[in-house]
Amino acid sequence: MGDSVLTEIADGVAVITINRPEARNAVDRSVAEGLAAAVDELEARSDVVIGILTGAGGTFCAGMDLKAFTRGERPSIPGRGFGGLTESPPSKPLLAAVEGWALAGGCELALSCDLIVASREAKFGLPEVKRGLVAAAGGLLRLPRTLPYQLAMEVALTGDPLTAEVAHAHGLVNRLTEPGEALAGARELAARVAVNGPLAVRATKQIVSGAVRWTDAEAFAEQAAISAPVFTSADAQEGALAFAEKRKPVWRGE
Repeated sequence: MGDSVLTEIADGVAVITINRPEARNAVDRSVAEGLAAAVDELEARSDVVIGILTGAGGTFCAGMDLKAFTRGERPSIPGRGFGGLTESPPSKPLLAAVEGWALAGGCELALSCDLIVASREAKFGLPEVKRGLVAAAGGLLRLPRTLPYQLAMEVALTGDPLTAEVAHAHGLVNRLTEPGEALAGARELAARVAVNGPLAVRATKQIVSGAVRWTDAEAFAEQAAISAPVFTSADAQEGALAFAEKRKPVWRGE
C-alpha cells in the first residue's frame, strides 16, 4: 500500500496510519487506495479483532488533497467512498485516534469509525459550506446520529470547528487524552475490545451499527441472521468452558 499509509499489527489490533504529515495527512489517490487495502487486510486477518485509524505528525487528517484534486486525482473509490472508507466501513470495529485537526473529509473519516479517542486539543470540522461545497462523504449523514440536531446543524451550516471537549460532552468522542496521547489512549481502549471473542465482537458491531437503520419489524430478524453463527461457533463453546474452568479463553475465531 506504499508509504502514504502504514499498518502495524499486534495483539489483535491493527494500527492504520495516514502517513503524509507534510500535507497534514490530506487524502490523495494513494491514501485512498492504501486505506482500502488496509481495511481489506483488517477484514481478512483472523488474528485482528479491531483497527485503529490515525494520522502521523500530530494531525489526524486535513481532508482532500486539493493540489492532487486540481491534477485530476479523485481520492474516492467506487463503492467504498472517500478515502476508500466512508461508504463501506469494515465489519470489524474501527477506532479513530485523533490529534490536531480532523477536517472536512478527515472529519468524515473519523465519523466512519465506531469509536473515537481524541486529544483535548483536537478539533473536528466540516467547513465545506465556507467553500460553496457540501460535506457529501457521510459527514452530514452521520453527524446528527450522534450530536443533538441543533448542534449538528450549527456545525454543518456554519462550517466552524467543534472542539474535542464539546464533542466529548455530547458523546461524539469516547475518551479524551492529553495532547500527544490519543494513540496511546486508543490502544488502551482497543486492547479492552481485542481480548473478547473475535466473532462476537464482529457480530456485535454489525448489530449495533445496523440498529440505527432497521425498523422494529426488521431488527430481530436481522440480529438473528448475524448472531446465530456466533452461538454455534467453537468460540462460544470455549467462552463457556473457560468461564466454568476459571481461566482465560483461547479464541480461535471460528
